[in-house]
Amino acid sequence: MPKRTFVYGATILLGANLLNRVLGLVYQYLIMNYIGSEAYGLFNMVFPIYMLALVLTTAGIPLAIAKMVSEEVSLGRTAQAQAIFRIAFWLLFISGAIVSTGLYFLTPFLTHRIFPDPRVLTIFQICTPAIFIVSISSVFRGYFQGLQNMVPTAISQICEQLIRVAVGYTAAIRLLNAGVEWAAAGLALGMLVGEIVGLLVIAIQYQFVLPKLEKSHESNYSSRLILIKLWHLASPVTAGRLLSTGLSALDALLIPLRLQVAGYGAREATTLFGQLGGAAFTLLTFPSVFTFALATSLVPAISEAAARHQLHVVRARSAEAIRLTILIGIPCLIILFYFSRPLTSFFKSSEIAPILRVLALGGIFSYIQQTTTGILQGLGKVHLPVLHSIIAAVIRIPLLIYLTSLPQWGLRGTALAYTIGFIVMAVLNLMAISRYTGMPIDLQRFLLQPVSGGIGMLLIFHFLDPIFGGQVVGYLTEFSVGIVLYSMILFFNGGVTLTDLKRLPWLGKYLPR
Repeated sequence: MPKRTFVYGATILLGANLLNRVLGLVYQYLIMNYIGSEAYGLFNMVFPIYMLALVLTTAGIPLAIAKMVSEEVSLGRTAQAQAIFRIAFWLLFISGAIVSTGLYFLTPFLTHRIFPDPRVLTIFQICTPAIFIVSISSVFRGYFQGLQNMVPTAISQICEQLIRVAVGYTAAIRLLNAGVEWAAAGLALGMLVGEIVGLLVIAIQYQFVLPKLEKSHESNYSSRLILIKLWHLASPVTAGRLLSTGLSALDALLIPLRLQVAGYGAREATTLFGQLGGAAFTLLTFPSVFTFALATSLVPAISEAAARHQLHVVRARSAEAIRLTILIGIPCLIILFYFSRPLTSFFKSSEIAPILRVLALGGIFSYIQQTTTGILQGLGKVHLPVLHSIIAAVIRIPLLIYLTSLPQWGLRGTALAYTIGFIVMAVLNLMAISRYTGMPIDLQRFLLQPVSGGIGMLLIFHFLDPIFGGQVVGYLTEFSVGIVLYSMILFFNGGVTLTDLKRLPWLGKYLPR
């Protein structure tokens, strides 16, 4: 197999995720403009509970597969890697089938006792088969992640998103006349069909990749030992993801209820919650296409270096990943902050602009949180992100409950609570990485160089906005000029070097050695 660096893998996933996010933005635009934020709010109420069920089903096993496969392949034991894949496949096949079936029949009970709006019944029933599909897909993705081959995952995600957008929008627009809840059910149907196509695509690619693997000695681990190791690695990840998705589900219940306490009607609260997820968080999480790709690639890359006891490589890869996260995150957040009103107007949610600005202030910590979690998981310290999530949640949730219910704060209070939570977890993760690897916190490379570029970007926006602002082409011109200036400042102050560019696939091979 060809050797791949984590930057190569991250770049492959970045390209796929960037395309998916662009498709996602188009999808959000269509939903918010032609279907309505109320329908999206209903779908968003279901989604955290769906994710909670999915986490229970997969139990953190895909990440454990990636780590174990990476270690076995780095030591030349590809037969053992295949044994890990087979056992994990049947484990998640069975758990996915049980959870999907059980949840489908429990949906009427859950709908009237958990959700603040009973109209979500059909939506949730459509989502439940997707749990089985995603469980199987996650085994393939974890396996390819362990091989540091991100191409199959990238192709699968693109196909999945294309089908989701096409089927989801078509179904929602056709069902809208039957009621808002049926339009939301159409969105759920798009998600289900997209997941089915994504599974088929990655399974076909697995059949092509399998014969190319180098052969090794037969597996010398028993199924029992593999299951024990899977559980050892997966259980802390499961706890962390259960906590994360449980908190998302809690937020989906709390925010509309606390908005009602602040004086909003039930339907108005649902609409505002839909705008928060459909506009503000869609925009805030757009730059995370990079941090997600980086975090996904980091787990096997850090695991490989740790298995070989190459601590200097672990430190170098960790520092590089954090630096790249900050370099990408800062210009994105400046754009979100400065152009919050025109960006939210794109989703017909301009009243959510002040909320996006508050979220943007803490956005860089959200991205760092994701990257540093990947580093800690690669180090085998999978329990630490869980602990840090608990600490951040203990601070965030009381603030969210209190501030959201105040008429003068409302969703701004929700955004402030999220921002504080991002900061707490990112700082705790950074401290842990520094403690366990000895990685220095390089203020010049992590802070001063990217911030100086960001200041230049803000200044150019200040001068250009009165000239170009007010139309799409004008905004795109401002974005382009701002990013070019930001990049030039980074080249002058050493924030980005020729060596960094040489690491990129496609571009690097054309640069002078």
